[in-house]
Amino acid sequence: MASPAAAQTFPQLTGRVVDQANLLEPQQEVDLTSKLAALEAQTGRQLVIATVSSLEGKTVEDYGYRLGRHWGIGDEQRDDGVILLVAPNEKKVRIETGYGARVFLTDVVSGRIIRELILPRFRE
Repeated sequence: MASPAAAQTFPQLTGRVVDQANLLEPQQEVDLTSKLAALEAQTGRQLVIATVSSLEGKTVEDYGYRLGRHWGIGDEQRDDGVILLVAPNEKKVRIETGYGARVFLTDVVSGRIIRELILPRFRE
């Protein structure tokens, strides 16, 4: 019998922006990819933006954690990868961080970014 984790499907990691939910215009995706590449070149840290069409019945926290493990974002030794996860059908947004990233991107900071910068843009 397959475990529930085995049944989980994730979008393929195709780049710094994975827009499975088709929220972004092509130029927005190009611009974001360029900014994320510059961030990585400057800091050595990976940030991936992922929009998904479904959380497949999982909480945004559980899905984000599993997606991060599945993709292996960030440096394996430092565990410093970050995923900005957007699930528009469930109206959920999360910044998922590896343990090493929590030094510079705490839950409090992530929450403020979502509340003050991301959600107002979606409401517009």
